[in-house]
This record gives sequence, structure tokens and C-alpha cells, in this order.
Amino acid sequence: MLTHHRRPVCLSLISTDLPLWSMLETAATLYQKDQERFHIILKQPPFPSSAPSETLPSSPFAPDPVKKEGLLWLELSPYRVIMTMQGNGQLGYRHFWEQGVYGTSRYWLYGDSIGSTSALRLRNYTRSLHLVGYPLPHTLRIEYELWAEHLQMGHYILSLEIHH
Repeated sequence: MLTHHRRPVCLSLISTDLPLWSMLETAATLYQKDQERFHIILKQPPFPSSAPSETLPSSPFAPDPVKKEGLLWLELSPYRVIMTMQGNGQLGYRHFWEQGVYGTSRYWLYGDSIGSTSALRLRNYTRSLHLVGYPLPHTLRIEYELWAEHLQMGHYILSLEIHH
């Protein structure tokens, strides 16, 4: 039972105790795997460069050939969510959330040379996970804590709004 729908979405990440807020509004493809399982695929725009540029582009809208879009893939169910980003060229990540469970958050930083990859693994504790909507979901909200060993790295809220 694989059906798909193209929908506008708004994905946001907010830290409740750090000055961090990010929002992405774009179109996504929603695949229905069965009654309670869905996949959402969307393009993540390139990350801004942290290195200062010595020359200004001729147009502020000119694409930077070094920066690449990533493919963001969410696997949703009322019980767990997996979010994977790949294909960016600089960074990849995978998060696993399940309510009341310590999941993993893994990040991969890709170097300039072939085979130069650094990995970072963190834990996240999912305080709450809510997937709302029937027959198709329209809201996902995950509240979680991010941990590195015994050091808490903040509280976060991931929110996904799917417009039907």
C-alpha cells in the first residue's frame, strides 16, 4: 500500500535553553507505507559557509557551486521517528527518537579528500513524541534532550507541519 502525496511542509527545530532556532518551509513528498507508517522526503538547502568569502558574488542569488543540497528523509509512526540527512557533501546525520527511550543522534562530517570522514555519536532522550492526523498526519512534535556522555547539551523541540 505505497501511495504518495506532494504537500507543503514547515519543519522547525527550537532549543528551549539555547539561542537556537531554525525553520524550513518547502514542498515534500509524503509516502504512506501502511495505516500508521509514513515516509516524508524533502530537500534540505545547503548549509551556510562558515569561512569568510574574499570576493562577493556578482548576484546575491547566484548559486555557490561548492554547497550542495541534502536529502532529508523522515520515517514516521506514532511510536518512533527516524530522521536521516544525506547527500549534502559536508554533513550527514541520523536521529532515532522513541518516547521514553534514549535514542542515538549520529553526525558525519565529510572532508575534502576521499575517505576523510569524522563521526560523532550523541544520545537523545525523547520526552514526548506526538504524531497527529488521520488518515494522513498533519503534525509531528518531538521534545527531546541531547546528551554527550554525562553532559546534557540542551532541550529541543522538533516540529513538522504538513499542510493538506
